[in-house]
Amino acid sequence: MHDNKEILMQRVTRTLKERILPREYTKISSLHVTQWRQPLEDGVISEPVRFAQAMKADFTPFELGQTWGGAWQTTWFKLHGQVPSDLELSQGQRLELRIDLGFEEHSVGFHAEALVRDLSGKTVKALNPRSRWLPVAQKAGSDIDYVIEAAANPLLLGIPPFQPTHDGDKLTASHQELYHFRQADLVIVNEDVYGLALDIQVLHEMIEAAPHFGDHEWDVLLGLNRALDCLDLDDVVATAGAAREVLKPFMEAAAYPGAHRISAVGHAHIDSAWLWPLRETRRKVNRTLANVVRLIEDGSSLIFALPAAQHVAWLKEDDPELFERVRELVAKGRIVPVGGMWVEPDAVLPGGEAMCRQLVEGLDFFENELGASCQEIWLPDSFGYSAALPQIAREAGIERFLTQKISWNQVNTFPHHTLLWEGIDGSRIFTHFPPMDTYGAEVTGQNLTHAVENFKDKGHASVSLMPFGYGDGGGGPTREMLERIDRFRSLRGAPEVVMETPKQFFDRALEDADQIPVWVGELYLELHRGTFTSQIDAKQGNRRGESILRETELWCSYAAIQGLMDYPYEELRSYWRTLLLCQFHDILPGTSIAWVYREVRELHKQIREGCEALIQKALTVLTASSKDGQTGELLANASSFSLHGTAPLSVAAPVEEKDSQGVHLLQVDDGYEITNAFFKARVSTSGELISLREIESDREWIPAGQKAGEFHIHQDFPNMWDAWDLDPFYRNSLRVVTDRSVSNVVVEHDRVEIHSTARIDSSSMELVWIFTSGSKAIDLHVEADWHEHEKLLKLSIPVELHTDHAQYETQMGYITRPTHENTSWDAYRFEVSAHRWVRLENASRSWAIANDATYGWDVTRHQNDRRGTWSQVRATLVKSARFPDPDQDQGHHQWNFRIVPDASVLEAVAAGQQINLGEREVSGAPVDAPFSVDGAVVESVALAPDRSGDLVIRLYEAEGGPSRVTFRAPKADSVTACDLRYRPSESEPELRGGQGEWSFDLSAFQITTLRVSFAK
Repeated sequence: MHDNKEILMQRVTRTLKERILPREYTKISSLHVTQWRQPLEDGVISEPVRFAQAMKADFTPFELGQTWGGAWQTTWFKLHGQVPSDLELSQGQRLELRIDLGFEEHSVGFHAEALVRDLSGKTVKALNPRSRWLPVAQKAGSDIDYVIEAAANPLLLGIPPFQPTHDGDKLTASHQELYHFRQADLVIVNEDVYGLALDIQVLHEMIEAAPHFGDHEWDVLLGLNRALDCLDLDDVVATAGAAREVLKPFMEAAAYPGAHRISAVGHAHIDSAWLWPLRETRRKVNRTLANVVRLIEDGSSLIFALPAAQHVAWLKEDDPELFERVRELVAKGRIVPVGGMWVEPDAVLPGGEAMCRQLVEGLDFFENELGASCQEIWLPDSFGYSAALPQIAREAGIERFLTQKISWNQVNTFPHHTLLWEGIDGSRIFTHFPPMDTYGAEVTGQNLTHAVENFKDKGHASVSLMPFGYGDGGGGPTREMLERIDRFRSLRGAPEVVMETPKQFFDRALEDADQIPVWVGELYLELHRGTFTSQIDAKQGNRRGESILRETELWCSYAAIQGLMDYPYEELRSYWRTLLLCQFHDILPGTSIAWVYREVRELHKQIREGCEALIQKALTVLTASSKDGQTGELLANASSFSLHGTAPLSVAAPVEEKDSQGVHLLQVDDGYEITNAFFKARVSTSGELISLREIESDREWIPAGQKAGEFHIHQDFPNMWDAWDLDPFYRNSLRVVTDRSVSNVVVEHDRVEIHSTARIDSSSMELVWIFTSGSKAIDLHVEADWHEHEKLLKLSIPVELHTDHAQYETQMGYITRPTHENTSWDAYRFEVSAHRWVRLENASRSWAIANDATYGWDVTRHQNDRRGTWSQVRATLVKSARFPDPDQDQGHHQWNFRIVPDASVLEAVAAGQQINLGEREVSGAPVDAPFSVDGAVVESVALAPDRSGDLVIRLYEAEGGPSRVTFRAPKADSVTACDLRYRPSESEPELRGGQGEWSFDLSAFQITTLRVSFAK
């Protein structure tokens, strides 16, 4: 026969679009519409009000077709109508409202949205481009009354994408009205036409996506055309049933034996902020859950995965009635809390304790408020995943993990979809990447076929997960998606699709999998590398917040266990939850709109100011009295290491360091020579460090001809995702800043500072070298007054050290990465993350650089003249993208670094802690720590959240090898090793001893939490 496939396929497509879909609904009448637009306040769009307040406003008539809503403006509409008293519905017909606020078919959750309530204020459902319907009483003469809270959110990720716009902040947004309210109609739904459209779509998509168009696909195509032959195009409503009968055998033909099985779970990945502010996310949560509850209460089979405890907390506050309906559905297993975290955070940048608290706060909230326990980490959209995460998850009682973001890799395709992921301590967690390569599937034939063809573990596994529903901007599943799942449940030529919970899927996947592969180390995303740098203030605010919360909990705990003050449980929890919110994976990475960062700066400020007040209160009562009457100037050392002779985690007078040599400066021909007991340094007249020679060994640290402290400028115009991405070709545009000179020299007996200034285009930088007596460490202070766009600023510190790897601090440990480019996996880690320190080493030398507020680094190897290599270490300081914030990182910024030659791992950890905590001076009586630890690093000290009064101390092994730990607490009644959530656990180390001293063993990078009870 002739191959007329394309002709037949085109017939199906056109007939569906032009004849069938327009007949799904028959209009009866339009509703009467009135409006109230929230006004401008001082020329700025006012913030949304509550329902009760809006109902007191004066609503005015509104004609359909008119415009409404400047960017970020809320308009309230009232709809009124009546079902005709003489209306008679035929079998297969029902009534609905159809609403069109000016929707586009694309970008669900990214432009106009609305929440609909009845006149009492009860939430009914939400409206978006793919959910335009509202329920109507099916009774003649019934009144129709609804209130719509419509959000005129601007479409910022438009077509073409990544275009700079000032609509990302209400302070600079245009007031031009964005949308036309086109439709508010009472319609008859013709159920046979609606069903026929879905039947045709499912069958057509399935055969269109088939990798091989064989006998079955031909049968289906010819069947589709026979169905269309039965359809009267002039009376589709009357003949749709006959067409469906033709397709019935195809819809009822069971899937092939052994077909791949896909577990479908409803999902709505809602970014806690991104191209919208935090307040809009609260409304997105409300709208999305309104639709989820509506679908379930209307009788669908939907099971919905609900991540992010913060979202539920917002819902409880904003819509208590809907929250109660959600809680009931959680109890019935239809809405399933997942992930266990406060938000879906960035999984690379948060510090160790912060990542722990994401789980502590999230799991506690879900248990206390919804009576639910989470079984898995659920992070589909974070930008890479720390190798510390498997252990942190296991410590919280979670053994399963889901993501899909690694499918975005630019070059290297990740080799598995079902695997065991092993972290830095050897902990393994069962992991699944949905092969559909999306966390927001629309349940199309293309989705399902791609999942089956793409699945990397064929022969060893045969099941995968499909999170379906509109996400990022929310919206969630639609009833059409649920209808599709019903049709794909067991359909010849397609995989089996089964609605089930994530736990049911993971249980099945574990049972199904054979010879599960293991992936060791971080899940590095070969994309979005600029997220280690973008939005400097947000990153520095996060680091400051983590540090000051450590201090606050420490000193408040000491004061509380001595009965000197009440422990501020609720205040500290509030600060932690605020910080955790700001670690969301589009906030902390620097990829949100300007409005978000204006708010985040204020939130970080509130944390700092609140914590500072608590610290002052706690230290005041702690140092107020002395047993021997001795008081004086003290150093409050919140670090885990001795500082100026002050013991770890204590308050004492600093010990004056005896160093008769001091530090000396000599002006020489090419700059300045600085000498102390450890080194002789040379700084050029332009302010770069050109030599650093150890006095004892006479070894040089700066490679010949190189300069530490150079500023490097690169073009920063990635192919897409401006604030996110750093593409490999950026390196080819290197400019070294040469317009620089020494501007000031400060000399004291124990300190020398050399200040230099530099200029590039419209910006200026200052660099200060700080040399002190009695210290092998060198401090480096950098400031930038930055007014460039689409340029990258890096600080270069070359080191004469032959090695092929470097160590980078991550949560509660470090990760070792190669610095060579032997493979494409190595080469495309050209920008990597570090927390507070980076360390290079070989068998005899090491070099550490601590920092107080930057995360992006690159380390490259360079040939020496004859043999060996030296390494160039560069910290990325500024990435000034123009989307989504066109003024990203403009203005004044500063950073601090500490270079520690010949640093051990513990010295690097100490430098990292201390440069971030700073040095806090107080007056009064000394305060001894109530405990001491040898053999582990203290991550946090707090009181247990159960208000028992117990002290909880988080520890970890920092060097990467087994350690014998000694814990001393002379006044302790008992010490127990607990899990991450402060609960006794058999998997924790066994404590030996008692009566004030205990010992236990930790393996490499192991975390444990001690719970210490003191006599009341």
